Amino acid sequence: MPIKVQGDLPAKAVIESENIFIMDENRAIMQDIRPLQVAILNLMPLKHETEIQLLRALSNTPLQVDVTFVFVKNHVSKNTPESHLNKFYTTFSEIKDKKFDGFIITGAPIELMEYEEVEYWDEIEEIMEWTKTNVTSTLHVCWGAQAGLYHHFGIQKHLLKEKMFGIYEHEVIHRKVPLMRGFDDVFLAPHSRHTEVRTEDIKNTPELTVLAESKKAGVLISMTENGKQIFLMGHPEYDRITLDTEYKRDKAKGMDIQIPYNYYKDDNPDNPPLLTWRAHANAFYTNWLNYYVYQSTPYEWC
Repeated sequence: MPIKVQGDLPAKAVIESENIFIMDENRAIMQDIRPLQVAILNLMPLKHETEIQLLRALSNTPLQVDVTFVFVKNHVSKNTPESHLNKFYTTFSEIKDKKFDGFIITGAPIELMEYEEVEYWDEIEEIMEWTKTNVTSTLHVCWGAQAGLYHHFGIQKHLLKEKMFGIYEHEVIHRKVPLMRGFDDVFLAPHSRHTEVRTEDIKNTPELTVLAESKKAGVLISMTENGKQIFLMGHPEYDRITLDTEYKRDKAKGMDIQIPYNYYKDDNPDNPPLLTWRAHANAFYTNWLNYYVYQSTPYEWC
C-alpha cells in the first residue's frame, strides 16, 4: 500500500530500505483517489520505533493511507526530541474537528499505574469519546486496549504474578468474522505486559465478541459490533528483535526478568530470535484496513 507521510520523516527511509512502498505528499497529490485518513496516537516512549512498526504493518494493501501522528499535550517525552514531535506530530486539539477513517491508540509503559493517576488520562478519555463520533474504526493496542475496555465498558485490569513476556499461541474463535480472514486455526503473537484484562470479564460484556484467545495469555482480539472498536491485547506489529532488546536492556539493569517465552531457539538468548508472527500480523492489519476502515467509510465524510 502507498503510505503517505511527510517526505523527511526518519521512519520513511527505514521502511523504504525494506522494499516497502511509501509515498510522500508530493507524489500523493498526483493520484486522483481519496486516501484513507488514519491517525495514530503514539503513546510509546520510543516513538521512532513504533512509527516504523506500525507503518510496516499498514503496508500490505493497495489502498493509499494518509497517516497523521498524534501525541498528548499533557506529557513531556523524555525519549523523543521535541523537534521531532513539532515537525511530524500534531495535538488532538488540532484534529478534533476532523473525521478519520481509522484511528490507532498504541500501548504505553504505564500499566502499573491506575488509569486516573496517568497525567494525561483526561485527554485520553476525551479522545476515546471523540472516536465514537469522528472515527469509523478505532484500534486499541495493549495498554491502549486495556484503557479502552476500562473507559468504554468499565472493565478493570489486574496485576499478573509475573510478566506476560514472549510469543504465545492463540486460537481463532470466530473464523467467519472478516477481521480473522486468512488466519490459521492456531497462530502466534507477542505479548509484553505486567497486567491483564481477564477473559471472563470480556466474555461477560454483551457488547464485546472475542475473536482470538490463548490458554496462556488470555484474550488477544475482541471487538464491538461491526468493528467500530477493536481491542488488541498483544503486539503483533513488533519487530523480530523488540523482545530481545527489552530482555537484554532489563537484564543489564539487574532486573528480575525471565527469558521471553517461546522466543529464542532452545530458550538460549545467545541464539537469534525467530520471526514467527509476521504473516498473521500482516493479515490482521490488512483485514482491519480493508473491511473495517475502507469498506465501511463513506467516500466523503459529512
